[in-house]
Amino acid sequence: MSSLLLVTSSPRGEESVSNKVSADLAKALAARSGAAINHIDLAASPLPHLDEVTTSAIRKAPADRSPAEAEAVKTSDKLVADLFAADEIVIGTGLINFNVYSGIKSWIDHIARAGITFRYTAEGPEGLVKGKKVYIVLASAGVYSEGPAAPLNHAVPYLKTVLGFIGLTDVEVVYVEGLAFGPEAVEKALASAKARTQQLAA
Repeated sequence: MSSLLLVTSSPRGEESVSNKVSADLAKALAARSGAAINHIDLAASPLPHLDEVTTSAIRKAPADRSPAEAEAVKTSDKLVADLFAADEIVIGTGLINFNVYSGIKSWIDHIARAGITFRYTAEGPEGLVKGKKVYIVLASAGVYSEGPAAPLNHAVPYLKTVLGFIGLTDVEVVYVEGLAFGPEAVEKALASAKARTQQLAA
């Protein structure tokens, strides 16, 4: 059976638009492909930030790690395994202070592993996580996909850059924006996201 990796990050729980839309998209994609959904909720179960032990461990071969390092690297190893096992990936985040939630950054720190998800070659870095489609759901109070505020959207350029670095270059973005502009704007944004979800899952 194929697998779909859903990564959500908003601490707003059921009130979160990015959580809802990304979950709806994951369900629609899974219904199309028959994939099992593996959901990582970075707000409900925050990842440990990389510390001295973990950063030492991920730079060593397994046989060279101390017992503490072997234990510390287990979270990163599991996240990397989940990434490689997925056929499709859905990432949901709100735009907070012009970028992603910190949980997403921590997840990326755990999965960006030299020699495992990317490597350096004589021709330059090469991403090793290939052949997977990624969908980013970005919810925001204002409009950042275009217009005067677009340069302040650091989330999508950052995610596309780091995902591309590890080999994930086929990326679609679903914007759910203008959520601070009143009930009608919210309704319009959700309707647009639903239409986009149906289009992507068709």
